Amino acid sequence: MAKESVKARERKRIATVERYAEKRKALKAAGDYEGLDKLPRNASPVRVHNRDRINGRPRGYMRKFGISRVTFREMALAGKIPGVTKSSW
Repeated sequence: MAKESVKARERKRIATVERYAEKRKALKAAGDYEGLDKLPRNASPVRVHNRDRINGRPRGYMRKFGISRVTFREMALAGKIPGVTKSSW
């Protein structure tokens, strides 16, 4: 489980990306790369890292569900994810 400070930092990055999205789009369209350099580094969407919504795990992230593979398996076996069953053949 990730530290609360790491999760908070990631939420702050997401907020910064949303705040500067329009400004970044306008500067990129105008080709003003000096203006882009003056924006905060965390305003770039590339710096946002996908994390598990439940425990903040950074690796093994499943986009479709928004959780890590470990949490996905626990929830699927407990029947908490609708439409997901353990396969057998």
